Amino acid sequence: MIAFSVNGKAQSIDADPTTPLLWILREQVGLTGTKYGCGIAQCGACTVHLEGAPVRSCSIPVAAVAGRSITTIEGLAKDNKLHKVQQAWLDHQVPQCGYCQSGMIMAAAALLNQIPKPTDAQIDDNITNICRCGTFQQVRQAIHAAAAA
Repeated sequence: MIAFSVNGKAQSIDADPTTPLLWILREQVGLTGTKYGCGIAQCGACTVHLEGAPVRSCSIPVAAVAGRSITTIEGLAKDNKLHKVQQAWLDHQVPQCGYCQSGMIMAAAALLNQIPKPTDAQIDDNITNICRCGTFQQVRQAIHAAAAA
């Protein structure tokens, strides 16, 4: 059994310790907001927070999160109120297909925790998630709006 916390709730999972966290979250915990994109930690669709830091869950074995805290897109909002990044995403109509958006939002939220008022260059350097629809301008605008909120 591997014990860890997801969105503030204790989890105890019986799984192969090498199973990627992504699949544990989706298939055993039942949180499907975290998406599979590439499986090699390149695209960022699977981004979650591990102890507050953004990580690509497709490349982290579940054993590496034992005793640690995970936040997924489902846990970002608090008290029935969207996180400021989620609200900015809606306000600036960022998503097109939406597939990469949960990972992109998680990366943006982590960025704002580290750099509360990022410049365009800092956004470009830190948000390495790939959006195939090309909404990077809207992403940048939404991050600036969330920083101002």
